[in-house]
Amino acid sequence: MIKVLFVCTGNICRSPTAEGVFRAMAHSQGLASRVVADSAGTHAYHVGEPPDQRSAAAALRRGFDLSSLRARKVRPADFADFDLLLAMDRSHLQQLSQMCPQGAEDRVRLFLSFAPQLNLRDVPDPYYGEGDGFERVLDMIEAGSQGLLAHVRTLLK
Repeated sequence: MIKVLFVCTGNICRSPTAEGVFRAMAHSQGLASRVVADSAGTHAYHVGEPPDQRSAAAALRRGFDLSSLRARKVRPADFADFDLLLAMDRSHLQQLSQMCPQGAEDRVRLFLSFAPQLNLRDVPDPYYGEGDGFERVLDMIEAGSQGLLAHVRTLLK
């Protein structure tokens, strides 16, 4: 079993989208029983709230249902409970690295490190943006999730 935690700021846009997309892709590839996905925020701004309605609507248009997800904050136990803690951008990576207990550093990575073809490091925050920001974020998350699934397959062998 591989456990993955996706992390952004408030856990209402990027990280729940990544959780929902990755979980659905794992399911469609027959890995649902071998992969656990969750998401959390570096801050407790939205604990208990569902994903931003714009994120949820964009995801649903592509067949990803985020309606059951609720925001939570990263917990110290997450560093022991998850095999990978994936930061949506470099600020989240820095915050996770500061929280990370000694010996667990190799679990913390940038999510887009699994999509090197994009030549990007950060999934931008669409919360305050306009236009197709949520769609662009979904494109990045789908690419990252495909690469992450390929990586997970190597770990499960």
